[in-house]
Amino acid sequence: MKVITISRNDILGGAARAAYRIHHALRSAGLDSMMMVDSAVSGDWTVQAPVSRVGKEIGKLKRLLESGARQLLKTENRNQHSPGITPSQWPGLMNSADVDILHLHWINSEMMSIGDIGKITKPVVWTLHDMWAFCGAEHYTEDFRWKEGYRNGNRSSYERGFDLNRWTWKRKKKHWKRPFHIVTPSRWLAQCVESSELMKNWPVYSIPNAIDCDLWSPTEQARARELLQLPQDISLLLFGAMGGTSDPRKGYHLLLESLAHLKSTLEGLELLVFGALPPQNLPDLGFPVRYLGHLHDDLSLRLAYCAADALIIPSRQDNLPNTGVEAHACGTPIIAFDIGGLPDIVMHQKTGYLARPFDTVDLACGIEWTLKNRGAAQLSENAREKAVQTFSYPVVAEQYMKLYLKVLNGKGL
Repeated sequence: MKVITISRNDILGGAARAAYRIHHALRSAGLDSMMMVDSAVSGDWTVQAPVSRVGKEIGKLKRLLESGARQLLKTENRNQHSPGITPSQWPGLMNSADVDILHLHWINSEMMSIGDIGKITKPVVWTLHDMWAFCGAEHYTEDFRWKEGYRNGNRSSYERGFDLNRWTWKRKKKHWKRPFHIVTPSRWLAQCVESSELMKNWPVYSIPNAIDCDLWSPTEQARARELLQLPQDISLLLFGAMGGTSDPRKGYHLLLESLAHLKSTLEGLELLVFGALPPQNLPDLGFPVRYLGHLHDDLSLRLAYCAADALIIPSRQDNLPNTGVEAHACGTPIIAFDIGGLPDIVMHQKTGYLARPFDTVDLACGIEWTLKNRGAAQLSENAREKAVQTFSYPVVAEQYMKLYLKVLNGKGL
């Protein structure tokens, strides 16, 4: 079986990394999978990208056009929108390829236009990494126009200017006449697809993101701390700050509120932050903060997970964050809100703690409970077992192989 995995990037960004891992999970299972991207930085021979100067210049022009369209929408997070207006050569390349399945991933920002996606004639499986496919131009939203349809009368009060989201949604409805087989990494996102006005009649399946559990595996905590030059005698709470301190969806403000509740009750705690350098003015969290900076290789990131006593993911909205899958593969418990795809990763009081949504007192209780019960509740052992049974390459590849056969046999549509 020949599969082409299509993604905007190969390893730049969470969605790209998830697609890249699924691609290699398929290869490890014996499938003939190649990856085609607009921008490749991994150096992997199984990943192909345009190399001509003309192709690179076209990419720059597409980014300018998409950015210009976003400026028409007056809202705080307009850079987290993709109108999908720039046509590309991808439909022709994909339709003429000697391949059984086209597996789309994060293709919606400057790679392919909405019209391009509608021109694909090959059998398609599309793994969604956010809400864009069934929304307007938004990648994530807490509004519900995607359920109702984007009408003139249900626009959010915080938006002004040209209704970019309605225009984008109407173009999707116009061009996407043939349903694709949709995959979501989390059950939450699958439920969103099934509730959406645009895709409610499309086939949808929930298959988690994959991780190489041979590579991502536990290392003795003392050894990990020694290698990273971290103290041995305190509790370390890990937080990934890749855009997390500025994006309200990531819940950084909720983490701050939660830590404030622990100032007088929890001693010997230090917050360990990766994905960011120390700011000019260090925040007063009531606890020491240590910044690891940007960890550009998997080994350093794995050591950070293994050095920590727990990872905290205070997101308000999230699909199936790679940090959570990686942490559990390394045997690290997770504290998070019971929202989105986090319940697909965290088993409450078995691999970590799921707090009531946005209840910062309960999140603080989760931090305290996890740090006190990590050993007695065998949280690390359970977390590792959960990762191997749910997210490992063979487990995920088998689910995709079954879906590919279903698509090729013409079932499900």
